[in-house]
Amino acid sequence: MGAGKTTVGKKLAQKLHRDFIDCDAELERQTGVDIATIFDIEGEEGFRKRESAQLEKLLQRREIVLATGGGVVLIEENRQRMTRNGIIIYLKTTVEQQLQRLQMDKKRPLLSVPDRQQVLTDLFTQRDPIYQALADITVHTDRRHSAEMASTVLRAINQYLDESGL
Repeated sequence: MGAGKTTVGKKLAQKLHRDFIDCDAELERQTGVDIATIFDIEGEEGFRKRESAQLEKLLQRREIVLATGGGVVLIEENRQRMTRNGIIIYLKTTVEQQLQRLQMDKKRPLLSVPDRQQVLTDLFTQRDPIYQALADITVHTDRRHSAEMASTVLRAINQYLDESGL
């Protein structure tokens, strides 16, 4: 959340001449409501079920750059699907950077609380080990501009492909 998945993903897709898809945006487009509404009506569990189904559908496509929601990795089956279907990139950012980037954002259901910093800290503590174990490539965002981050990711992908022989 607030790591730059969508922004960097769009720029990376341009560099790779591939389609960019944001899993959350696609889910909103298909349901006709925003993520916050899904959370309000179905709760996080209902949202995660929809998110998993959307991920499964999107991973059937090839030659895409896909940005997933940050919590998609909480479900083992999603992690397995992602591992089988592409290179997984973790855009690692600090809680402080997330707070700064999301300070005006009112659309994140998990941040609809008074203490956003505590929520982001808890999410980082829960998710970071999963991201670290799952990722083929980890890129630290370090307050860099999205175009620079996309270039860094592209170099990391090329290095990964060279080293893995893919």
